Amino acid sequence: MTGADSGSNGGSGGVSGVSSGGRGTEGNERTFAALPPARGRAFAQTWWGQAWLKALEDTALDLGQLKKGRKQARDGAVGAVSVRPGRITAVVRDRDGTAQRSDVLLQQLSTEEWDRFLDMAVERAGHIAALLDRDMPPHLVEDAASAGVELLPGIGDLEPECACDAWDLCPHTAALCYQVARLLDEDPFVLLLMRGRGERRLLDELQVRSARAARTDRSPADEPAGIRADEAFAARDILPPLPPPPPVPEEPGLPPSLDTEAEPPPGIDADALEFLAADTAGRALRLLADALSAGHERHPLDAELTPAQDAVRLAASCDDPLIVVRLAGGTGRRRAELDLAVAAWHQGGAAALAVLEEEWHPDPEALARAKADLAGAWEESERPQLRAGAAGRWTVVGADTQLRYGRDGRWWPYRKVRGRWVPAGPPAPDPASASASASASVGVEV
Repeated sequence: MTGADSGSNGGSGGVSGVSSGGRGTEGNERTFAALPPARGRAFAQTWWGQAWLKALEDTALDLGQLKKGRKQARDGAVGAVSVRPGRITAVVRDRDGTAQRSDVLLQQLSTEEWDRFLDMAVERAGHIAALLDRDMPPHLVEDAASAGVELLPGIGDLEPECACDAWDLCPHTAALCYQVARLLDEDPFVLLLMRGRGERRLLDELQVRSARAARTDRSPADEPAGIRADEAFAARDILPPLPPPPPVPEEPGLPPSLDTEAEPPPGIDADALEFLAADTAGRALRLLADALSAGHERHPLDAELTPAQDAVRLAASCDDPLIVVRLAGGTGRRRAELDLAVAAWHQGGAAALAVLEEEWHPDPEALARAKADLAGAWEESERPQLRAGAAGRWTVVGADTQLRYGRDGRWWPYRKVRGRWVPAGPPAPDPASASASASASVGVEV
């Protein structure tokens, strides 16, 4: 069941698992789609829903009419329910298909009563938190009553009006009241709307009153002492220097141990959680060291990693083979593929991983820069024979080495080991340096 006040979501969850649209007009009306039959269940599960039905049953003069209305509501004869200040309305169908418009009136709270209720609610923030959780604790109603505000209806407070011309409660208005009890179960703001305030307006008024109360409670001594800007500027040479930054710890702190006698909740892997906590502490220490280092403002921030990239980063810093196997499985990689990705990560992080795994086809401008680098990297007599391949890769003919041109304009050396191209060193600014790295890394294995 959902509703809207001024376009906001005014309901939560659903009644018996069935969702119904709630339409609002500036917070003054909410309309709930017809609910399914309520066979096999009580109409009210909450204490306030039951209080609503008690007011209905205590008001009825003819219990037979009440019983007929309860059956009609249980059979799903009540159509869409409109809720607005002081009134609820629905079309109720008889067994022969005849439709009757039925209304039930409930007196709105006066302006003075709303003022008392809002003042009470501002003083007790827990009441509003409960309402936002779609709960109406008994002490909320009790505190409102102490302030002279009756939220729930009592005997005689529900006034029926029906097109069937009944002078008292009829099966149609009784059916409407039973159906509204289901709405109240899901959202007590429905009752407050009947009493005269929609959810959005009510919350806005509470926010205004809370801000006003905060300003009133603040004493002049709480205000920070100010200083004129020209005075602060004139004193710049006599103010003491800032204290030195605290020393950076040599190693991260120990994460909390989760090895307790209590079993972890379902779905929580304590070992994995401890590993992630330790990794987070290590990353926090590195970020702190970077922030306190000289020239840190010129250091570019690391781009956010994808889950697949972060798994490689974790594997690159982990010595536990069992965790590495789990990271491989979690990212859909075979162990050998993850080992190769880790080798790339050690050479240059996410940029090196992209050179290994991404099929990048340089645009004409980038390709022209790469060819210019290749042409000027060697003397004519020393230039190796290169065979151009796809994705910015050039293989040295007659050697198991390859040069890859990255998106950042750097050259990455690769070497073929047991039929696979593996990273052979860090990036170089020119292809000749990268080629020398690739040739020197004879012992590269993954």
